Amino acid sequence: MSRFVLDASVVLAWCFPDENNALPSRVADLFKQGHTAVVPSFWPHEVLNGLLAGERRKRISFGLTQSFLQDLAMMPIELQILPTPDVFARIQSLSRQHALTPYDAAYLDLALDRNLHLATLDEALIRACKKEKVKLFTA
Repeated sequence: MSRFVLDASVVLAWCFPDENNALPSRVADLFKQGHTAVVPSFWPHEVLNGLLAGERRKRISFGLTQSFLQDLAMMPIELQILPTPDVFARIQSLSRQHALTPYDAAYLDLALDRNLHLATLDEALIRACKKEKVKLFTA
């Protein structure tokens, strides 16, 4: 079994049928093969925010959100808690260096710190990963 960093963009693509990308399916297969994801501690909030925004935009229903969250809660996803001084130092540095949101910089930092592949659909994060030589999952 191996571990990888999982960006919320990939997870949200599972729930929105109009997202057209093969990477989310590949990542789903990784879980079926026994792999584990590692995510920043804010990840559940980010996923929930995306789902609730999808409901408000009528992209998904309340029932689908609830079912999806129940399934997601059962998946092998490990939350990583970063001490506040590290957020203010490391995450801020990566954010500034790569013009990333602190949220995206946290995914990058986690992949760098643990030497893990990263699964994301975010173009700015993909560019930063390439500059930092972080291995990315591709479709």
